[in-house]
Amino acid sequence: MCKVIIIGAGPSGSIAGALLHNSGHQVTILERQQFPRFSIGESLLPQCMEFIQQAGMMDAVVNAGFQFKNGASFAYKDQHTEFNFEDKFTAGIGTTFQVQRGRFDEILANEVVRMGVDIRWQTEVTAVDFSGDKPKLDVRNPSGEVTTYEADFVLDASGFGRILPRLLDLESPSGFPVRKALFGHIEDRIDDAQFDRNKIRITVHPDHKDVWLWVIPFSNGRSSVGVVAQTDFFQTWDCNDIALKDIINQDDSLRTLLKNAVFDDKINAITGYAANVKSLYGKGYALLGNAGEFLDPVFSSGVTIAMKSASLAAAVLDRQFKQEAVDWNTDYAIPLQRGVDTFRVFVDAWYDGRFQDVIFHQKQQPKIKTMICSILAGYAWDEANPYVKNARSRLDTLVELCRAN
Repeated sequence: MCKVIIIGAGPSGSIAGALLHNSGHQVTILERQQFPRFSIGESLLPQCMEFIQQAGMMDAVVNAGFQFKNGASFAYKDQHTEFNFEDKFTAGIGTTFQVQRGRFDEILANEVVRMGVDIRWQTEVTAVDFSGDKPKLDVRNPSGEVTTYEADFVLDASGFGRILPRLLDLESPSGFPVRKALFGHIEDRIDDAQFDRNKIRITVHPDHKDVWLWVIPFSNGRSSVGVVAQTDFFQTWDCNDIALKDIINQDDSLRTLLKNAVFDDKINAITGYAANVKSLYGKGYALLGNAGEFLDPVFSSGVTIAMKSASLAAAVLDRQFKQEAVDWNTDYAIPLQRGVDTFRVFVDAWYDGRFQDVIFHQKQQPKIKTMICSILAGYAWDEANPYVKNARSRLDTLVELCRAN
């Protein structure tokens, strides 16, 4: 039986832990915090459900009472468009949920414990040594004592904590401008009968097309709200709470939609969240999800990429433990990066306004819309989709056609 240590019990760590345990390997997950805890990334994509199903956690998630989600709604001034995820090019699950991440992550972690995986809470990795035959990790427990752990392999699923990138000097510039997100939860008190709680709503700022806001409805009459912009945009405000409310009120439709909302006291902020690394793997380790690369929250791709990385890495590691020939670059890094690069193309096009010209175009072609919808639903690895296989050139051509008409 081979021993795997996973750093982090979030979605990528729990999915990887379940898959490896179900393949017969001994798994220990080290989690710095105690769940439930707050986290961003609350609007899942349908592709996530494929990985949840693969890990044997579907019933627990479906029965949790989360807000059903079947698509995404986009608004800009008086323009509005919707994507229904079941109307997509790629086969597979077409619906998902909008979740409070504290509870969602706790459910996944509880499921992996139920399966027999050992999670050690409030344990922090303070140092690592990959120079020997087996990886060694210095781990501080809740009492402050430091113990050395040894494993056959380490998966870093530490998310924005980015444990191995920091300790092994793997950090690399993301290539994206420095952006800031302000976000919090509200009792939304939305009384608009036309508002569809089954979709995330993304609103483009009326005066700044590279600034956008989200509303993610939950099943209990509450919502997550947030705004993303480059850091200079926020210089007018000294207070995050006032800034978020003011920016919401700058859009007529959002101001009307959230006119009765009651904001929670705490407004969160993340600055410079985009991240990259020099390599997604090395001797004795691999990086999962946000520990490797995080693009941007605009298309809710973070949890999908995290779960995809967990699925790929668990499969490669299982083969490696069975003494099969594996190549972590060919079998893990390159396949994972294909989907990440697809999302990157659309993120770039969102912020320069080109993708907005596509989705708000008045004469959308139904077949092309299903292909775009597949990517928005998270199926960014389906190379049968022309907008995945040749993402940049296809999107560039589509933008030109939309702008010409």
